[in-house]
Amino acid sequence: MTNNDFNPPLRDDTSMGPCIGLLELGSVARGIEAADAILWQAELEMLFAAPVQPGKYVMLFTGSVQDVQSGLARGRDVAGGDLVDELLIPQVHEQVERALRRRGGHINGELDAVGIVESLTVAASIVAADLALKTASVDLLDLRIANGLGGKSFFTLTGEVSDVRSSVSAGAGAAEERGQLACQVVIPRPHPDLTLHL
Repeated sequence: MTNNDFNPPLRDDTSMGPCIGLLELGSVARGIEAADAILWQAELEMLFAAPVQPGKYVMLFTGSVQDVQSGLARGRDVAGGDLVDELLIPQVHEQVERALRRRGGHINGELDAVGIVESLTVAASIVAADLALKTASVDLLDLRIANGLGGKSFFTLTGEVSDVRSSVSAGAGAAEERGQLACQVVIPRPHPDLTLHL
């Protein structure tokens, strides 16, 4: 499995608009039904709608805040008890979109610190990454969602130690509030060879 196989591919003909919404369902069939209902409900662009491991279905869509809210409400109704998690983020951080498109940060030289936040759902990881990036001056190295991870997701970021600590704390706190935090780690002055594996 290559790095590009971890995240479902986003459509190349559209970008994330003023707001994004995501629904994560425990049923592929119900997920496809919910995606259809969302598209009929509001004027939205579906960025991806795909099965992910382990047998879940995730859809990410964009549009105005009002349309995304309307789409989320309709999708929740259709999902019923199959809903695993969801998100709504107005003005998502630009590094989140780049990472989802597999255009993450590049490592040049030694790093002052590395932070990792691991979550149990796709939605929790994206929310946590967005908040972490908006908290301090850090760079997102990677954001991996669901595939190859047994349904979990994680992101790695770098920056000065104090900024990484603040960002990881904020991101992990957001995932924990949702009951979806798996682990958080900050590594000050990581070994130079570790960068070969990030």
